[in-house]
Parts: sequence; C-alpha cells; structure tokens
Amino acid sequence: MLFQIKSYLKFLWKSKNEHGVHSPFVFNLLTKCFYDKKSKPEYSILKNYRKSLLENKNFIDVTDFGAGSKVFKSNRRQISKIAKTAGISPKRAELLFRVTDYFQPKNILEIGTSLGLATSALALGNINAKVITLEGCPETGNQCQLQFQKFNFKNVTPVITEFEIYLQDIKLRLETETKNFDLIYFDGNHSKKATLAYFDLLLTTITNDSVWIFDDIHWSPEMEEAWEIIKKHPKVTVTIDTFQWGFVFFRYEQEKEHFVIRA
Repeated sequence: MLFQIKSYLKFLWKSKNEHGVHSPFVFNLLTKCFYDKKSKPEYSILKNYRKSLLENKNFIDVTDFGAGSKVFKSNRRQISKIAKTAGISPKRAELLFRVTDYFQPKNILEIGTSLGLATSALALGNINAKVITLEGCPETGNQCQLQFQKFNFKNVTPVITEFEIYLQDIKLRLETETKNFDLIYFDGNHSKKATLAYFDLLLTTITNDSVWIFDDIHWSPEMEEAWEIIKKHPKVTVTIDTFQWGFVFFRYEQEKEHFVIRA
C-alpha cells in the first residue's frame, strides 16, 4: 500500500490533462473519449450487471494463477465480495466502454475475465465486435458464462484456459479464428514475467491501429519495471499512463511519445 501511495504521488506530480498535450491523436482521444461526461444508455446495463453480482451471495473456489490477491486470504470467496473489491470500478468500466466505443475494434481479446465486469464494457462498446475473454479459474469462468447469458452478450466467447498456453498457440488460433486483435485488455497476471511474456507472444497480432491496455501498471515495483520495458520497445510508439492503466499504441506515423495523463 505504501508503495502505491508513493507511486500515485509521483504520478500526480508528472501528470497532465488535455491542455498539456500537443499530439492531435492523443488530444482527440482525451477530449472525445476520456473526458466525455455525457450519459450513455449502456451505463445502466453496466450498473445492472454489477448489481446482479453484488447481490450474489454464493461462494466459489477461486484458482489463482496470477500474483495473488491483496484482499482475500482464502481461495473460497463470495461472489458479491469479489465484485465489490476485485473487479473493475464503475468509473473504469464506463471509461473502458468509451474507449471501445471510440475505437470500434472488431476483434477484442481480454486476458483475465474474473466476473466479467470489464468484459461487459468491452462487449457493449461494440456489439458487432468478437470478444474473446480468457479465464484461468473454472468456477469463475462458469459464473461468467451464466452472467453473459443473463445479459444476452452474444458477442462474447469465454475461454477457460491457462493464459500462456492459449497465447503460445496464438499463431495457430489466429489462422483459424481471426487475423489480429484490434484491442487487447491485459488484466490476468500482475507479475513482470507474465506481463512481458504476454506482450511478446501477442506482438504478432499488432496492426497500425491496435490498442493495448495494461491494468495495474503501478501495482508493484516489478509491474512498474514491466511498464518501463514495454514503453521502450521499438514497436511501441505512443503510451499513456493513467496510473491505473497503461495504454499502448503502435501507430507507425507517430513519433515516439509517452504521456502521463489524469483520467
């Protein structure tokens, strides 16, 4: 916790809003998407999706393949408490919806479904998109499938798998399922080693318009190290650090720039 407080204070010191940005691409993203305050009808669906989970008092046995939880001491967890403490916040869900709506990606990959709070935002952002979401825990994945059916998210394909096994086979899967992923949301394993492994495995899928979003880039010292390595990669041109998320773009026409933005 102390580390995150220090990281956040550093973030506040460095961060800007749209007035400190001279890149037209980033300026438009901030003004037309990040800072869009208009109400959206989809927000009520996101709210109801969350509400149904918060009212679910059932317990599941969570298989945790990642860096572990800073909240839960046991793997037997109540669904309502997972939704309350471990899921994406309402504000972040709305931002993820706006980002998906803004870029209109056709093929979306989410690494780490959890209870599907972020998945619902991705699915609603472009109802014509194909959303593949990966979850390592069978009981969590099964719970999500019930949620997706309840809310009629027909554009979501949940896959219960260990992430690296799925991604190592990505070239074969790309040949049979899709040519590339237009948007990837990384929220599956908050460790430096896994984050960089996923990054390297998925580089084969990038296009000029790819949007990658890394969750919890300031979660730990090693996640900050992973973020710094990603920023320096030669194929990465633009990054945006919003503290909670790190946005990565591969736009060939852009000069290499790194932004720290309050969102």
